[in-house]
Amino acid sequence: MLHKTTYESPLGDITLLSDEVYLFGLWIKGQKNYGSNYNLETIKQIESKPTHLAKMWLEQYFAGNNPDVMDVPLQPKVTKFRELVLQKVRNVPYGQTITYKQLSNSLQKADSSMQSNKARAVGNALGHNPLMIIIPCHRVVGVNGSLRGYAGGLERKRILLNLEQKD
Repeated sequence: MLHKTTYESPLGDITLLSDEVYLFGLWIKGQKNYGSNYNLETIKQIESKPTHLAKMWLEQYFAGNNPDVMDVPLQPKVTKFRELVLQKVRNVPYGQTITYKQLSNSLQKADSSMQSNKARAVGNALGHNPLMIIIPCHRVVGVNGSLRGYAGGLERKRILLNLEQKD
């Protein structure tokens, strides 16, 4: 059974989606691909253990702390390629960034069958990240450090990166 709840964040309302064990989704209201693959209107507003843990994680994050992503049981429902991309992004440290090209290159090293120059495919995978913020796709930037491609919008991406730069 799926559960959803809402978290009021500095970026706007965030919808959290889970079952009794795992968090499947975290979407900011108004973002691209909001609730992708789920009919959120039909899911009851019920807090579950994973959504509660996600809310506690978000509280810590927006307070300027670096909460442990392992505190929230995640299970994004994505393709194998997107899963590989999200696993790599999950390892980008708090307060740091990686470029789309660096991410693409690291994926190619991990899987030699992957064609070179997959930055566009990587960007597409990140654009469909169902667990924004917790899986920190906002930490992926353009080659020159420019802010590019964030489903939540570039202003929100800027806010998240600035939050992580505070001491």
